[in-house]
Amino acid sequence: MALGPRPPETTLTRWLYDELRRGMLTGRLKRGTRLPATRDFAGQHGISRRVVVNVFEQLQTEGYLVSRVGSGTHVSDQLPEDLLQFAPAQSTARRAASSSIRQPWTRPARPLRPIEPALSEFPMELWARVAARRLRRASPSLLAGGDVQGYGPLREAIADYLGIARGVDCTPDEVVIVSGAQQGLDLLTRFLVKRGDSVWIEDPAYGGAAAAFCNAGARLVPVPVDGDGFDPAKALRACPQPRAVYVTPAHQFPLGMTMSLERRLALLAAARRSGALVIEDDYDSEFRFSGRPVPALRGLDRSEAVILVGSFNKLLFPSLRLGYLVLPQSLMDRFLAFRYQADAYPPAHLEAVLCDFIVEGHFGRHLRRMRELYGARLAALRDSVTRYLKGAVELPDIQAGLNSPAYLVNGMKSNAAAVRAAACGVEVLSIDRFVLRRRDIQGVLVGFAAFTEAEIRKAVITLAHAFEK
Repeated sequence: MALGPRPPETTLTRWLYDELRRGMLTGRLKRGTRLPATRDFAGQHGISRRVVVNVFEQLQTEGYLVSRVGSGTHVSDQLPEDLLQFAPAQSTARRAASSSIRQPWTRPARPLRPIEPALSEFPMELWARVAARRLRRASPSLLAGGDVQGYGPLREAIADYLGIARGVDCTPDEVVIVSGAQQGLDLLTRFLVKRGDSVWIEDPAYGGAAAAFCNAGARLVPVPVDGDGFDPAKALRACPQPRAVYVTPAHQFPLGMTMSLERRLALLAAARRSGALVIEDDYDSEFRFSGRPVPALRGLDRSEAVILVGSFNKLLFPSLRLGYLVLPQSLMDRFLAFRYQADAYPPAHLEAVLCDFIVEGHFGRHLRRMRELYGARLAALRDSVTRYLKGAVELPDIQAGLNSPAYLVNGMKSNAAAVRAAACGVEVLSIDRFVLRRRDIQGVLVGFAAFTEAEIRKAVITLAHAFEK
């Protein structure tokens, strides 16, 4: 469960109480939702169990929570504000619609290909049963063509998931289903940016985002990231009036660090002053192996400055081609009209299958299983690099994702290392592929998620021999 930052001068008890109560009043924690056990909750957020117990007891006393022997603690079906004729804002009515990047690799993947989920671990038989059941009872309206905003129940499921897991308070009417992060970025850049507009972008950065902005005619303003991620102060010195900002704050691509809270707040303040819109690419933050859950930047936004981009293609399987945008209400009508010109009929039947997969709990179980698996494989990668590549390569202390940068400390250049690895049958990516302006990083991007611990160890040993030549 993602919680917002603790304000200065606020006690742990008051902060936790306010966060949980606010989540219930806004609907982010829906009525009937079961809360984690106090021990698990305390461990997840690194706070005293006594604090959690006290807050739960206070909320139960006030009528926000109910505790049932044998079934845990749940959000009450009737909140105290119901008796004061209080009701959260209702969702507005559904709205009617008024150079892709391809990897040259062949399949199957060879170690250590980055950006590759463990496809062999996906529960395909379960997915097939869910899909078959949905298609057997598909209505004519489902087969006729989808809503340009996306299948309504799936948008509702995504809004619920984002509220609990990513700390994003949004309604289904703020969600748009797209075919993945890349289509979302392409639509957003063409919708938001005019030729010549300045855009802040991380350096290094995801190449698909840079390409989308360039295709829209934007002027890129690369901002070097450091251990705390994107630095708004550097960005302001380089360009005080951007039209848009592109960041990956939860898990920077490709270097893996998390943007600090101080810089997140500074970025939101800078965007608010300049009128810029922040595009937050939340591409694989679900795979966090340790530490507290990191709320999305969109969850901190109070001025409708952030657009969240998310995708299921790495969480489940790449050919699924389904993702989402969370847009400010003020942009929705114009964006849907714009999107309609390019993509009038999304695949509603596939969206319905994904919706069933999420609502029935299969999605959550799959994510939990993959977190454990990927965490073990990352540990195997670290162990192998320490054992066989010491003095040549160093791994940063990343805590999430499908891949890791491997910094070269033996004087080798990024491209040379990638060429040597390829010659030995190991797939890595040169960091130079993602660099926009800076020249101070030498390393390669290595993947661990798709490969067994034995495959990882063998590939690292191969790299050790290749880098000795």
